Amino acid sequence: MRLRNIKGARERIANEEKAMETPKEYKGKWGQVFGNNNSIHIEIGMGKGAFITQLANENPDINFIGIEKYSSVLIRAIEKLPLVKNNNLFLIRMDAEEIEDIFEHNEVERIYLNFSDPWPKERHAKRRLTSKEFLARYHQFLTKEGQVIFKTDNRTLFDFTLGQIAIAGWKVESVTFDLHNSKYLEGNVMTEYESKFVALGNPINRVVIYQ
Repeated sequence: MRLRNIKGARERIANEEKAMETPKEYKGKWGQVFGNNNSIHIEIGMGKGAFITQLANENPDINFIGIEKYSSVLIRAIEKLPLVKNNNLFLIRMDAEEIEDIFEHNEVERIYLNFSDPWPKERHAKRRLTSKEFLARYHQFLTKEGQVIFKTDNRTLFDFTLGQIAIAGWKVESVTFDLHNSKYLEGNVMTEYESKFVALGNPINRVVIYQ
């Protein structure tokens, strides 16, 4: 997908108090940033931010951090910040390959991965956010009781993910190949992509894993 460059995007991020770029100085200090000791949930590859904005509004006692690689996409999430009723959402522009540089051991309780880039070429497999390489990164900062929740309409990526989970030694709490016709649908928050795919009748795969 070709992303349109938006002039001034980086400057706008820099001027937003609740958005930042690869804030390594906050590693181990996110409780201070939020001003409380509430659990931290993050979304990696949040896109335009509709999913995490809704979660932040529905869960005032949880701190949320949305992570997006592209400035031109992140500013669309910044536009939604005024909709957040609580002081519990921060946005970060960064490459997910640096994720363990901004979170300390046991600092994050849940990771959301929604409709991640499938990186279809085999030589790019390690870039997939559910690869064993990324699972090793998440292991560095996820709590003992922590979860990774992954949703996708891409069955090839989903099958790859299930294989990586086994290789990495993680455990599966629940799995479905058709979320919207399963017992796991209650409480599900849809992303923008998910709404489009469901309208087209595409089944949504979801897996919840833990260490």
